[in-house]
Amino acid sequence: MKKLVFVLALIISGLTFAQDNAKAKTLLNEVSAKVKGYDNIAIDFKYVLNNASENINQETRGDVTMQGDKYKLNILGVTKIFDGKKLYTISPEDEEVTISTETGDEEGTITPSKMLSFYQDGYTSKMDIVQNVKGRKIQYVKLSPMDSNASMKYILLGIDAETKHIYNLIEIGKNGTKTTLTVNSFKTNEPISKTLFTFDESKYKDYFINKLD
Repeated sequence: MKKLVFVLALIISGLTFAQDNAKAKTLLNEVSAKVKGYDNIAIDFKYVLNNASENINQETRGDVTMQGDKYKLNILGVTKIFDGKKLYTISPEDEEVTISTETGDEEGTITPSKMLSFYQDGYTSKMDIVQNVKGRKIQYVKLSPMDSNASMKYILLGIDAETKHIYNLIEIGKNGTKTTLTVNSFKTNEPISKTLFTFDESKYKDYFINKLD
């Protein structure tokens, strides 16, 4: 009798897990479809990096404008412009511009152009907790990397249940590092300059131009 109850419990647990995974996948697909429907997206965000064992606690703000694969990111005093082919990293403090090719192949790398869609490949997903944030219902989805050698344990993706916009992203690393990106404002289909994603070298005549490829 005990064995029968145990088997039934496993079956019920398995069905619940499958349903949970299906709900998570459906929600992520809805988020993806919503994002793809916009011509451009402008996000203002807060970024927090914490590792208690290493006594690291860094907090900063940034903003990014994205259109397709192109983006312009401002964070930590550095501007990154990706025009779809080349990545231009502009550092006023160092008076240097680094020109490289963004491949996005680096393990664990979530680039701005992939920030709202990275979860579509390489992760298993399941529904997690629901939180009420200033009257907003935030549904979390837990994403676990399929690659056992990944540097992260898992990611919690907070999604606004009403708008289907990403509210925040919490990454837990195997080394104890916790990084949190929280969206302060999410604007779509804004009028943007045609040259926003174009690097104008003439503006940086006094800078050292470092071409990596």
